[in-house]
Amino acid sequence: MDENKPASPVTAARDAQCDVDTPAVQLSGENRNGPLLLLSVLSTVFVLDWAQAVFIPLVLAVIISYALAPPMRLLGRLHVPQIVGASLLLALIVGAGGSLAYSLRDEAIGMIETLPQAAKKLRRTVQKEIAGLESGAIGNVQEAASQIERAARETASDPVVPRGVTRVQIEEPRFRLEDYLWNGTLGALSIVSLAVMVLFLAFFMMISGDTYRRKLVQISGPAFSKKKITLQVLNEISVQIQRYLLVQAFAGAIVGLATWAAFSWLGVEHAALWGVVAGVLNIIPYLGAVIVAGGAALVGLLQFGSVSTALTVGGVSLVINSLEGYLLMPWLTGRANRMNAVVIFIGVLFWGWLWGAWGLLLGMPIMIAIKAICDHIEDFRSIGELLGD
Repeated sequence: MDENKPASPVTAARDAQCDVDTPAVQLSGENRNGPLLLLSVLSTVFVLDWAQAVFIPLVLAVIISYALAPPMRLLGRLHVPQIVGASLLLALIVGAGGSLAYSLRDEAIGMIETLPQAAKKLRRTVQKEIAGLESGAIGNVQEAASQIERAARETASDPVVPRGVTRVQIEEPRFRLEDYLWNGTLGALSIVSLAVMVLFLAFFMMISGDTYRRKLVQISGPAFSKKKITLQVLNEISVQIQRYLLVQAFAGAIVGLATWAAFSWLGVEHAALWGVVAGVLNIIPYLGAVIVAGGAALVGLLQFGSVSTALTVGGVSLVINSLEGYLLMPWLTGRANRMNAVVIFIGVLFWGWLWGAWGLLLGMPIMIAIKAICDHIEDFRSIGELLGD
């Protein structure tokens, strides 16, 4: 057949149609993997929400085992059996927490006993502020609204109730103290059971040593490169979480001591308890500082009855947390280990939405582990770069 011979109109149209249709059918691998990746993410979120009663104790136990890994290695060098070392360390943690709670029991009881008087004082303060507002422009607006409402009521006729229709009066349920006591008892039992479960899980992880690490490296694949990447990821997660917990413990202690000293100087009641609360909530990025500052401002308003003093107390708390967050933490962590502030805030909100209060506490260590994984896997390095500062 002559190659220079022009194609017929039918053949040219068919070839053009094929050229148009071919790109729409052939999808790239990236486009095919996009819906699958989205489905995998949604499925993972659903499973994490559905089985949070299992994942929350597991993550807590893993974090505790990572935190206690250095003293466990030290005890191993001293030829202390792992079961004995794990028991001693967990007993030390439980004893220290119990001693701290026992030493602050008077502060906590005193704060609880002042709640009724504080509620009355808050009501009087709010009523005083409202009365001051009502005497000004807001009072004139409210008076005009009352006049309009009175005129509308006078012009409107009472609704006529048809014959045979029974009037129904809805009564609010009475306050039953036993219901609240029962709910509080159930909540305390759930917390105790969660603590026991976490301690047992952490104990078994600590006495197992590097068993699970070796198993994960072994099942990662026959290729030496995959085993090496898996070992690097596990080591990175361990180092980063241990460093994060050490920095958070030091920063929390600084924030707690500074809050206690500042509140004592301002004359705030139960300053020691507020110092402990500020130090513990410091582990929640951004939101912990806001919670402490808001609570401190409310306590200042209840105790001193002055809005300016309440703002001073809340402002002092914010200043302490701001100095810690913008000066101390960057100096302790270093630029290489910091994460993007926007991503941290979004991540904390996400884990708080997923797991509630536990998500706020565990969100940051989980994101650190995710970043360590993404930094060592070629396909996910862009996500690790996004998480980094």
